[in-house]
Amino acid sequence: MNELLAWLETLPAALLYLAIAAAAFAENVFPPLPADTVVALGAFVAARGNGTALGAWSATMIGNIGGAMCMFALGRHYGMPWLQRRFPRLLPADAAERFTERFATQGMAGVVISRFLPAVRAVVPPVAGALGISAWRAGIAMTLASGAWYGLVCVLAFRAGANAEALLARIGGQQRLLGVVALAVVALGGGVVWWRRRARSAR
Repeated sequence: MNELLAWLETLPAALLYLAIAAAAFAENVFPPLPADTVVALGAFVAARGNGTALGAWSATMIGNIGGAMCMFALGRHYGMPWLQRRFPRLLPADAAERFTERFATQGMAGVVISRFLPAVRAVVPPVAGALGISAWRAGIAMTLASGAWYGLVCVLAFRAGANAEALLARIGGQQRLLGVVALAVVALGGGVVWWRRRARSAR
């Protein structure tokens, strides 16, 4: 982390924003990349004179939504069978049914909520494309989710003082909290769907 922070501190504002955007883009293509760390440290550096909160957030959004829509287009072009072969661990055999049901019952909210789930957030864009969700609806939903999360990251970075490690620890805690909340919403939504189906079958 110290090496990354030192490197980011050497960049002028334009290149700093470019590095932030590139990390946010790559997160959608290569999920193990610690994009949140790069974005948080980039915003942390920007707060110390190399940029602005709006600039850091805008660069993140351009990169993240650009990458998400590229993966959306990939999913639309190749379809769910290809995605399941490409990402067998993230998309097991019953995943298509689960995503289809979630997006069908929750609509745009399902896409937004899914983008907060750490285990599946990277596959949401291509799956949304493969399931035929319209590009503008998927784009709006993913923009809302990314805008909220990375807005929080940038705000925390600009209020972090001089301690980058404390910033990353706090962001990790916030991410876990959002993940738990998203899982609770998904579970609640699944329970409502199950209850409605049971009520209909009992008639």
